[in-house]
Amino acid sequence: MTESAATDQFTTQSGNKTADSATLINTITDALLEKKAKDIVVLDVRGLTTLTDYFIVCHGTSDTQIGALANSVSVKTKEELGEAEWKKEGLEARRWIILDYVNVVVHIFSKEKREFYGIERMWNDAEISKIEDTEIENS
Repeated sequence: MTESAATDQFTTQSGNKTADSATLINTITDALLEKKAKDIVVLDVRGLTTLTDYFIVCHGTSDTQIGALANSVSVKTKEELGEAEWKKEGLEARRWIILDYVNVVVHIFSKEKREFYGIERMWNDAEISKIEDTEIENS
């Protein structure tokens, strides 16, 4: 694979440069908070794998909410950053949806699947940041 072909495979559909990780994480977590995602965590896996830089993990309370969480992330990243997912999986089953933005991968689970697969346990060497809803904390 040539260098330009390797670089091209990681551009978004919009043709723009992929947003920096911090901006992407903030936009994604805002979208998840808007739809009341549960237990949002960001795992910094930069020193542990070459697959991605960060995982964002959360869960929803129903199939409908899990779908709404994924939709919210897709719409907000597209509207605010011009970013589209590089890959997405699980939208039909709504038990474990993966939205891959290359440098950030979002995992939206049902509570049962999250507990079963234990992404946080699997990557327990990662630096983990819990995302809190400041509106709830301030009320």
